[in-house]
Amino acid sequence: MLVVKNLTKVYGTGDISVRALSGIDLTINEGEYVSIIGPSGSGKSTLMNILGCLDQATEGEYILDNHSTQTLSSRELAVVRNKKIGFVFQSYHLLPKLTALRNVELSMIYAGVPREERKRRAIEALTKVGLADRVGHRPTELSGGQKQRVAIARALVNNPSIILADEPTGNLDTESTHEILKLFNQLNAEGKTIIIVTHEHDVAEVTNRRLTFRDGLMVSDQVVIK
Repeated sequence: MLVVKNLTKVYGTGDISVRALSGIDLTINEGEYVSIIGPSGSGKSTLMNILGCLDQATEGEYILDNHSTQTLSSRELAVVRNKKIGFVFQSYHLLPKLTALRNVELSMIYAGVPREERKRRAIEALTKVGLADRVGHRPTELSGGQKQRVAIARALVNNPSIILADEPTGNLDTESTHEILKLFNQLNAEGKTIIIVTHEHDVAEVTNRRLTFRDGLMVSDQVVIK
């Protein structure tokens, strides 16, 4: 599903350039449950941005579903993000004035989904993450764990094949963290490919494959049989 070959990312030029990734080779197959772990500055978030088509590599190649992303225009990359990838971020990225329902509907508006279909699918997604009774609540009326569930519902609503989660439990307490990880486990069991960027070893331990990054290099690729 995801293949990166000799992936390198350099920010800046000349004496002030920073090499965030150095020659990464990686294949992630459909249905895998992967964590990318490492300290700040290790390159894990840079890799996540490239896998999510939010950024492009300086050198190397990223192949998604047998298509090289290097040749895609900005518009084509936006279509890929909307249809194939669901994003979950540490800070939720919810619009404060909109209800949970409307926040989940947003990505479908960009995809051109008709109004009634948007509402039906948004309610279905919110029900799936256990928020059927919170569809009319705004973010200020929700707990941290509930906000992240809304974000996950939004990530699911276009039925993407891949979910990319960048520090999804970073702002949550222990109980909410367990709830969110349980939800990710369930989604992976249903066939979703899930990739979690984290610096927390407890979070990485729930995944079946753990990639460790340090100084722009992948220093470990561990598969765990559960």
